[in-house]
Amino acid sequence: MLKLCFAGIVWMSAAGACFAQMTPVGIWQTLDDKTKEAKSEVQITETSGLLNGKVVKLLRKDAKQDAVCDECSDDRKGKPVLGMEILRGVKKVDGKDVWEDGKVLDPENGKTYAAKLTPIEGGKKLEMRGSVGPFGRTQTWVRVQ
Repeated sequence: MLKLCFAGIVWMSAAGACFAQMTPVGIWQTLDDKTKEAKSEVQITETSGLLNGKVVKLLRKDAKQDAVCDECSDDRKGKPVLGMEILRGVKKVDGKDVWEDGKVLDPENGKTYAAKLTPIEGGKKLEMRGSVGPFGRTQTWVRVQ
């Protein structure tokens, strides 16, 4: 009986860890759309039901670690990209493993887009869709942590 209880506890722990990964919360490696080279790491956190994400590492070989967002037009203008909040106010859609209604910033051009996040492959990857109306692009980010 003890072995059966122990097996049940192990199974429940493993299942819980698996389900916990079906969230965008974590650290993600972003990839360049054209070269597929690792660009950065973005840490997504949850506060009061809303997701926010900031750049925690710049990974490109030629990345300027002191780069600032000259093209930004809001409170992030002239601020360092490293540590910058690029994802704001994204919330979970009821009954789905999809998060939307927030904004994502592309610090390379200073533009903000409607954000939609969808964990895929059991939470190992994240589809990040940025759009303006019907137009947009989807990037696949890879979970680091």
